Order: sequence, then C-alpha cells, then structure tokens
Amino acid sequence: MPVPSLSASITPSPHLADVRYEIRGALTRRARELESAGRAIVKLNIGNPARYGFETPGHLRQAIAAHLADSEGYGHEQGLDEAREAIAAQQRARGAQGVAVERIFIGNGVSELIDLSLRALLQPGDEVLLPSPDYPLWSAATILNGGSPRYYRCLAQNAHLPDPEELESLITSRTRALVLINPNNPTGAVYPRALLQQLVAIAQRHDLLLFADEIYDEILYDDAPFQPLAEVAGAHPCLSFGGLSKVHRACGYRVGWLSLSGDPARTGAYRDALQLLAALRLCANVTAQWAVEPALTGRTTIAALTAAGGRLHEARRAVLEGVAASGFLDLVAPAGALYAFPQVRAERLPRFDDNAFALRLLEEEAVLVVPGSSFNVPQSRHFRLTLLPPPDQLAEVFMRIERVLSRMAQEQARESAIA
Repeated sequence: MPVPSLSASITPSPHLADVRYEIRGALTRRARELESAGRAIVKLNIGNPARYGFETPGHLRQAIAAHLADSEGYGHEQGLDEAREAIAAQQRARGAQGVAVERIFIGNGVSELIDLSLRALLQPGDEVLLPSPDYPLWSAATILNGGSPRYYRCLAQNAHLPDPEELESLITSRTRALVLINPNNPTGAVYPRALLQQLVAIAQRHDLLLFADEIYDEILYDDAPFQPLAEVAGAHPCLSFGGLSKVHRACGYRVGWLSLSGDPARTGAYRDALQLLAALRLCANVTAQWAVEPALTGRTTIAALTAAGGRLHEARRAVLEGVAASGFLDLVAPAGALYAFPQVRAERLPRFDDNAFALRLLEEEAVLVVPGSSFNVPQSRHFRLTLLPPPDQLAEVFMRIERVLSRMAQEQARESAIA
C-alpha cells in the first residue's frame, strides 16, 4: 500500500464545488490587501451596523451584564425559556397559529438555523425554491445538505417581486420547500399581503414547507407595511426566522431564532428532528440570549432610525439622489432592509460585467461593493451596497461610482469605434 507523501495537498470536500459566498470572497480579500498597503477602503459589502457607529441598545447590554453569572453552563438545546417565551408571544401577537415554546429554536444567528432547518428536511436531490437574487447562504445551505436550488426570478421591472405563475411552473415532484426573504436582502423589496397569499396558496397546492427569512422585519421606510408570512399561512407549516443582528444592531451577539407555526400534527416529526440537531451542537450562546426578552418587550429603537430624518432614512435618500443624478444607473427604491441594488443601464454600457466593475471600483476608487451575480442572478447588471454609512459618505461613493462607469463607457466607445 503506497504511503502518502507528507507534502501532498489536502483535497477539500467536493460538496463545496458549487458553494459561493462572495460577500466575503475574493474582492474582500483584495480590499484587505489594499488596506495593508495603506489605502482607506469604503466597505459597503456587509450589513454590519457596528462598523458604522451604530450601537446595540443599552437595555440589551444591561440584561446581559445582569445575567453573566447565570451564563456559565450549557443551556437548553432550544434556548433559554425566558427568551423562547418572548419569541412565542411575539409570533402569536402577529397572528401565527400553533406557536408554543417547544416550537421555538434559538441559534447562533439565523445562519446556523437555516442550515439546521434544511438539514432536518432534505434528502439528496430534493429541490428548494429560492429567490433570484437570494441571500447566498440559502443556496449554500441547500447544496451542502444535499439539495438543489431552483431559482424564481425577482426582476427589477417587477419591483423585485416574484411572479407567482412563473414560480409555480418551476415546481417538480422533488420540490420540498419555498423560501421567501422579506424584507428582502439584497433588493429591499417588501412583499404585499396579496402576493404572500398567492404564494401560500401555491405552497398548499404542492405541499411545500414555507421558510420566511424575516430578519429585517422592522427595518421599513416610508410607511411600508410588513406582513408576517406565518399569519397568512395559517395552519400550513411555516418556519419564520428572526434575530437581534439587524433590528437591534447586535450582529456580534449571534442570536437568531426560528418559530415553527401551523398545524402541530403535521410537523411533529420535523420538530423532533430539529431538536435532535440542536442538541448535537449542545446549545446556542447562552450569554447573549438574555437580551432577547428585553429586545422584544422593551422600547422600540429602530423606528427613529428609519423614519424621515433618521440616520438610515437619510442614507437611503442619499442613495436615491445618487442614482437619480447618475447617467448610468436605475434603482427600485428599497422599501425595507439595509441595502440598495442598483442596476446599470444596458443602453449606456452594453458590455457591462458586474465583477469587472466591482474590481475596478475597488482598485480605482477604493470602494467595496458586492456584484449582483454573487446573489445568484445570471447575467447581472446589478451591484449591492449597504445603507449603513453616513449620508455624506454615500453621496461621495456615488461620485466615485460615476467616475468608474464613465471610464468604462469611454473605453467601450473607443473599442466600438475601432471595430
């Protein structure tokens, strides 16, 4: 039997071949190299409020400090009773059916719970309906758990909302679940109730489990209404995901939750599978869970930031003004979440490449954005940026974007003239 060479390279798992997370990918690594060389980079790639001076509300910090001595042992695999009771009460107040403490799971961020919930559901080759654009963790978790993503389009010309008929046409005998991200990352779309009713009806016709990624549920602009999916789903099984990261500006706490609603008789075995997987990782971060109850029952702190004159509202306004002043960009105004998803006009830059643009913007103007194709959009003319920076910095960013697009347009015009 041959002895392996000590210098042989380690081959990674083939499961990773189709997994991407470019939000923290090659462009981010290049940005770090430029920073190491002394350049100041404006990082618009991640929705990380602390990076831009936002603070976690004081009453959440105080709750954690008061319970440090109660946080030194493992907790219940599904989460602290006090935290789960607060989550269940919130979900019932929103109209969710069949919600109880034993059907609430707390994880190390929503990211962990997305992975657990798909692992508990999928068999090899099962399909999951995902939006395009999606938050790429959903695609990655589907693939890593043996499933196949099936993408339904959320086009700019349709306000980044799905077409129910087109979505239903994608369903096959292997389709197990339908994922909705509302308010949406990366587009900022907020789904109206009538659309959610159509999508629930599709899930009911085809016996699909509903997944509602609602981590941005209270980040809304200009009186956009948020409609929880669980209330519309009624007795139909639905998982609703939320957490502290965005609304409460506590990304580093890594506290997310899922609520399993609908007829308990239909989801008993699935709930038990979730509990098994939760037990295998022992428990979520105990210390930070003490912030859940005051976050959900205490004073609201996000509304002042999203209302007219608030920091996030003014940042959004700066983005809208930057796009309006551009000769190259269009944008569906984000109604919620922390991002904008501008599109480059085809008539101005017919040979636009979103990855090439993002690299040039970084190298030439020291601005880091995420190409639209990173969100599983084919032939993307989009890019995503966060609304977290101060408005004046975003205004400067759009001047830099315009310079890069102008240079690209001039180069394409010269190439066309030569041809």
